[in-house]
Amino acid sequence: MADDDTTGEGLRDRLARQGEDALGKLAQELLENPLVNSAIARAFDARERAVRTQEAAMGALNIPSAADVERLTRRLRSVSQRLEGIEDGVDRLDRHLEEWARTAQPPGDRLAAIEGQLTKLSTDVANLVRTLDAVPVPFPREQERLEVEQPPAPPKRRPRKAAS
Repeated sequence: MADDDTTGEGLRDRLARQGEDALGKLAQELLENPLVNSAIARAFDARERAVRTQEAAMGALNIPSAADVERLTRRLRSVSQRLEGIEDGVDRLDRHLEEWARTAQPPGDRLAAIEGQLTKLSTDVANLVRTLDAVPVPFPREQERLEVEQPPAPPKRRPRKAAS
């Protein structure tokens, strides 16, 4: 009985293979036949003309073609993706603003801090003005500069000690 099963499987496989080979040969011969080949080419040309005619008729009736619907669908997807990106950006901005509002000082405190800094700066500027208005302190004689056109004073000589 086991022999009958393997023989049946082998016979079925062999018949399937022979059928496929026969169909392949038939298709090859049909494609090589100039009459069939020209008929297929004419059928494709007729299909293209029918598609163009259908698109022209639909355009005349102001009905969109499948290509128009496909272009519109792609465009709509693109706009939808961009809108999602904008929504994500607005959400991030909203979160940042909420976080800033929680951590920021109240406006009154900030104004008081700014006024304190302005007071300190005005005091510093007033001190600088007072020091600039004061009479300059004269330089010590050792730090005075020589006039450029005057020759330098000759150095003072020390008297030599007598040799003993």
